[in-house]
Amino acid sequence: MISYQTSKKILKKAIIKIKDEDIRSTNSLNRILSTNVYSNINYPSGDNAAFDGYAINSNDTRKIKKNSPVNFKIIGSIAAGAKPFKKKINKFETIEIMTGGIIPKGFDTIIPIEQIVFNSSKKYILINEKVKKYNHVRFAGSDYKKNELVVKKNTIIQANHILAFKTLGIKNIKVKKKINILFFSTGNEISNKDDIPDWKVRNSNSHYIKNLNENFLFNFIDGGILKDSHYKIFKSKITKTLNSKTDIIITSGAVSAGKFDFIPSVIRSFKLDHFFKSVAIRPGKPILFAKIKGKQKAIFGLPGNPMSSAACFRFFVYPYIENILGLRNEKPLKAILKNDFLKKKNFTRFAKSKLNTTKNGKIVVEILKGQESFRIRSFVKSNIWALLPAGKARFKKGEIVDCFFPNHSNSTLV
Repeated sequence: MISYQTSKKILKKAIIKIKDEDIRSTNSLNRILSTNVYSNINYPSGDNAAFDGYAINSNDTRKIKKNSPVNFKIIGSIAAGAKPFKKKINKFETIEIMTGGIIPKGFDTIIPIEQIVFNSSKKYILINEKVKKYNHVRFAGSDYKKNELVVKKNTIIQANHILAFKTLGIKNIKVKKKINILFFSTGNEISNKDDIPDWKVRNSNSHYIKNLNENFLFNFIDGGILKDSHYKIFKSKITKTLNSKTDIIITSGAVSAGKFDFIPSVIRSFKLDHFFKSVAIRPGKPILFAKIKGKQKAIFGLPGNPMSSAACFRFFVYPYIENILGLRNEKPLKAILKNDFLKKKNFTRFAKSKLNTTKNGKIVVEILKGQESFRIRSFVKSNIWALLPAGKARFKKGEIVDCFFPNHSNSTLV
C-alpha cells in the first residue's frame, strides 16, 4: 500500500496525450483552451459616449465665464449603432449623443443630459463655464487593444469568457478534445432495475459519474455490468479499446482481494508503464491505476462502494484528467474546522463536510457525522470534501483544513 502523495506522483508521470480541435467559441462552455486567445479588434472600436448628453469641443469653452454664457448650436443627433457623423464641425457647435454613440471628430467631451440648459427655441444649449476635455468618453481600445491577450491557454472556459469572445468577434478557438471514458460496473449484485430484491444493489456509481461529465470535461460511455465470471470478457473489452477512441477505462468494484475481485489480475495481464494498487486513504483504499505500455490509454479501478467510488473519482480520476488536459493544479479552499475529528494517523481522509460562512465572513467547515463509506445520507447533506492529510490523527476545532468542491473543479479559484 502506497501513500496518497506517492500515488499522485505516479499519476503525474503517467501522461496520455489528448489532441486539440477547433470549435465555435459560442459552444465552448467548460472546454479547455489549447492556445492563448487574442482580441481581433480594438474594444471599444471607436471613441464613444459613456452617457446620454451633448458632445462639444472643450477648447470652445476656454474663455467662457458664468456671467457670459455661450450658445452652442445643435447640429444633429447620434444614436448608439448609428453610422459615424462626418459633417464638418464648426466652432460653438454641439451634437446630441446617446450612450455608446461614436463621438464625431472635432468633439472631445460629453456634457450629460442632466446638466444641459437649452435656450428658449431648443436649438441651442447654453454653456456658462469651462468644460474639461474627455469627460464621459470611452476611448477606442481602452478595454482591449487589437492582438491583446484575452484568455490564457489551459483555462476552463466559462460563460464570462464566451461573452468576451462574442463581443470581440472571436468566432473559433482551439481546445482540448473531450476525454472519452468507458465505464464498467462489476458484480453479480449490481442491477439496473428499479425494483430489486434485498440481495441486489442498484447501479448508482455509473449514474453518478455520468452526471459529472459536463463539470469534469469528459464524454461518458456506459460499458454495462460485468458479472463475477467475466474475467475473459473484460480482458477482451480492454483489448478492443486499445485501438479505439477511448482514452480512459474506469471500473467500479472487484478491485479488492476477494474471491471474485478479478479486475487487478486482468489489468496485470497487459504490459503496463505505470501501476499502483491500494492507497492509504479512507474511503477508497483498494483503488487501482494503470497505464497501458505503448498506448495512450489509462485504467482506473474504483471500489464498488458508492462513497468510495465518488471519493476516488474526485481525488484520483479528476486530478489525472486535469493533468493530461494541461490544467493548472487545483488550489484547495481553506476553511476553519468547526468540530474535532479523529482519524488513522497514516491515512489520508476524504471527509464528507458542510461549508458555511459565519456572520463576520469567516469560512467554516463542519465534518459531518456518518463518515462510514456505506452512508450516503451525509453525502447528500454535504457540499464539500475536507481533505485531511496523513501524518496526523487528531484535527481540532479552529484548525485550517483544505476543502474541495465535490461536483466541480476548484480550478476557478486559481
